Parts: sequence; C-alpha cells; structure tokens
Amino acid sequence: MGTVKIWDLRALGCQREYESRAAVNTVALYPNQTKLISGDQNDNIRVWDLMANSCSCELVPEVDTAVRSLTVMWDGSMIVAANNRGTCYVWRLLRGTQTMTNFEPFHKLQAHDGYILKCLLLPEFCEPHRYLATASADHTVKISNVDGFTLEKTLVGHQRWVWDCVFSVDGAYLITASSDTTARLWSMSTGEDIRVYQGHHKATVCCALDDGAEPSSS
Repeated sequence: MGTVKIWDLRALGCQREYESRAAVNTVALYPNQTKLISGDQNDNIRVWDLMANSCSCELVPEVDTAVRSLTVMWDGSMIVAANNRGTCYVWRLLRGTQTMTNFEPFHKLQAHDGYILKCLLLPEFCEPHRYLATASADHTVKISNVDGFTLEKTLVGHQRWVWDCVFSVDGAYLITASSDTTARLWSMSTGEDIRVYQGHHKATVCCALDDGAEPSSS
C-alpha cells in the first residue's frame, strides 16, 4: 500500500518502486516518458523523475481532500488534478532545469458537487479542440473547454456513478463506464449517447478503447 511500481513486461519482477506513504489513487505518465505523476488519498501530488530516480516535486492542491484522478495534456503543457470535492486544479507546466518541471497554478474549476472519479484531456489529434472530460459520482460526465474552462456539454444517461471515460483517438466519441453495469458511447458533437453496452452484472468501473489503425498486411 502506498507505492508506485514500474514493471518491464520484457523482464521478470518490479523494476522500480517509489514510496508514496498513502494509498495511490491515480498515476499519469509525462508525454516524454521521463516522469510519473501520482495522486494519493492524503491529498498529495508527487512528480517522480525517472532519470534521477527520485521525487522532484510535491504539491497539495487541497488539504484533507483525496486526489482521485490526474491527466496531462498531450504536449506536456498542462496537468489537471481532480478530487473528492468535485474540483479540478489546473497547472501549466513550465520547463525548469533538466531534472525539474515548474508548476504554475493556472485555474480552479468547480466541475461537480460530488466526487470526480476520472478526469481526461483530449488526445493529440484533436486540435484545435481542447476539452476536459470529468466523470462523477453525480451520474454525469461534463465536457469543459480548456480555453476559458467553460462548460460545453453535460452527458446525462447513466443511473449511477461514472467511474471511467476514454476519448476516441480523433476526439469525436467518448466511452464511459458506470456502476449501473453499462458502458456508453457518446457523440461529442451532439452530447447524446449513441450506443449502450450491456452484459455486466456488477459495476463497470473501467474502460479502454482500441480505435487505432489496422495493422498492415504486408
């Protein structure tokens, strides 16, 4: 409990282990793959420098409030942390020394009244659109525009907590997973669910989407 571990699938066993001193709820990999960012139950965010093999930065966005989810902009310019009080804290990432990144507080977004269980920024191939999705215990997913952090859409349809979400690679669709035992496919242009996936008998708490290019036959 309270550790971050790195596993190399080509080798046996754990390759690295970092002590967080509290239950870790979320981990995000920095786009250049030189840093891990973790958020824990004791309201801490830690940046683990994989080159120096140490913690290079610690943040406490809100005292006594667990960090539930982290997401990093595809170009490494921004990080968002979501917590148990429905708040998103946003930092700009400014390049500092070779071993440290400077976090500049940028915005505080009160996205929901209850827990945010997942926050997610749009992937790379969606420019100029820059959206943040937040999935919540209030049964909804909210889509906010990162340029100004205005609310664009509220996705309504799930009957219980929404635990996870993932964008399609082009940002045209969003998949969500909920305690109501379903996963849903949403159109980002209309904000409507266009497909409901049923079959689970218990809560659906995570989802993944493989919508990449088909492998070449040559």
